[in-house]
Amino acid sequence: MVKKKNSNGLEPENHIPVGCLSRLRKDYHTFRPAEKRVVDYILENGEKVVYSTITELSANSKTSDATIIRLCRLIGYNGYQELKIALARELVSPVKDIHEDINPSDDFNVAIRKAFQANIQAIRDTSEIFNLEELEKAVASITKARQVYVYGMGTSGLSAQDLCYKLLRIGIHADYYADSHMQNISTALLTEQDLVIGISHSGSTREVIEVLNLAKEKGVTVICITNHKRSPMTKLADIILYTAAEETPFGSGGMPSMMAQLSIVDAIFVGVTLKTYDKAITFIESTGETVKSKKI
Repeated sequence: MVKKKNSNGLEPENHIPVGCLSRLRKDYHTFRPAEKRVVDYILENGEKVVYSTITELSANSKTSDATIIRLCRLIGYNGYQELKIALARELVSPVKDIHEDINPSDDFNVAIRKAFQANIQAIRDTSEIFNLEELEKAVASITKARQVYVYGMGTSGLSAQDLCYKLLRIGIHADYYADSHMQNISTALLTEQDLVIGISHSGSTREVIEVLNLAKEKGVTVICITNHKRSPMTKLADIILYTAAEETPFGSGGMPSMMAQLSIVDAIFVGVTLKTYDKAITFIESTGETVKSKKI
């Protein structure tokens, strides 16, 4: 008998979603004040929470049992008990959970290590909250689309460009435009057989939102890659792939968010390649031949 796996790819006995702390941090800005008090207490007193009843947690965070249950469901758990199990597993993990910004008092060695750690943490956190079912939907939509248009600005634009490049390598007709005017103009060519992918860490980038709105008016399927659940972009998307990169004052718009996006891009690339394997391999070999002359 084949065991059924959930959206995180785990067996039934391990069905509880991982990445409890990542989920709390990622969605922190979307929570109500009372919910934020619960999150603050959990982040500061995780080991105590594991052994606390829901009544004890509500008293310590000055909230209510209902607030805690609502918070648990908002981040993907059926109830407080599931959250405690997920939290306990994470606290005994040998991987150190570090979220530190670089500051002027750091020596060079410490600052560099923090930079590396921030990138590693972004990839790790993203892998923990990743939804395999949404990826499967994205892959299916990409493979059947007539044309794929990818949009993003700033560092998210670099991720968009990389996704376009990877799709072209495996025989998917894809376009990317860096200029916002060209992005808008390109939507005039959209049909219902096409697909649009928007990438934005905040999910609120004005230029990308404009393009997605124009795409929705044409009945085009929209995929978004973003870090924020309650953002304008998610309201326009048919399929959502979340990242979990924590931006800090020093690193805002920097590499952690981009590393998380590129991890999603690679996941899409692998998924589409596996779904269209023979065609993809043929195009990888063909496109490889076209750039041989560029090498010395």
